[in-house]
Amino acid sequence: MSVLSTLPAGDFTIDSSHSRIGFSARHAMVTKVRGSFNDFTGSATVADSAAIINVEINVASIDTRSVDRDGHLQSADFFDAANFPKITFVSTSSEDSGADKFIVEGNLTIKDVTKAITIEFEYSGTATDPYGNARFGFEGVAEINRKDFGLVYNAALETGGILISEVIKLEFEISAISAVPAVSA
Repeated sequence: MSVLSTLPAGDFTIDSSHSRIGFSARHAMVTKVRGSFNDFTGSATVADSAAIINVEINVASIDTRSVDRDGHLQSADFFDAANFPKITFVSTSSEDSGADKFIVEGNLTIKDVTKAITIEFEYSGTATDPYGNARFGFEGVAEINRKDFGLVYNAALETGGILISEVIKLEFEISAISAVPAVSA
C-alpha cells in the first residue's frame, strides 16, 4: 500500500502522551544506553501524496533513567540546554518507499547546527480511539553522527576505544491525531 496517498488530506498533531522520540548510543563499546525526550510537540500536513512535518523537542526533558547522566547531557559538554533549549526538525520532502513505508527528508537542528537527515517510517495502522479521534501510527529510525551537531565530548577507555559512540540512532514511535475541523456557529 502507498502510505502517503492513502492518508486523508489535512492537518495532524503528534499526540506526545502516546508517542516517543528516543535515541540509543553505544556506551563503553560493550552496551547501549537508551533515552528519550519527554517533552515535544509536532504537527504534519498531508496533501497531494506528500507530508510536511515539524517537530520541536525540549532538550531539558531528556531522560536516560539516570539523573546524573541526564544532567551531563544537558550541560555544555553535550546539548548545552541553557543556551540551546530546543531541537527542531522541519521536513523538506516526503515520498512513499514501498509497502507501508515512506521516507521523510528534512533539516534537524541541534545547538544551532542544521543538517539534512533522512528518516524511514513504517505505517503501523489507523484506529478510532474511544474519544472519536482518528489515530495514525508510524515508527521510524534514522542515524546521525553526533559530532556533526557539535556534540563532541568523549573519553578514552583504558582498554582502548571510546566511552560514547559517534553514531546515534534516533527512534520515532508516533501516534498522530487528525485535526478536527472547527465548528462554525
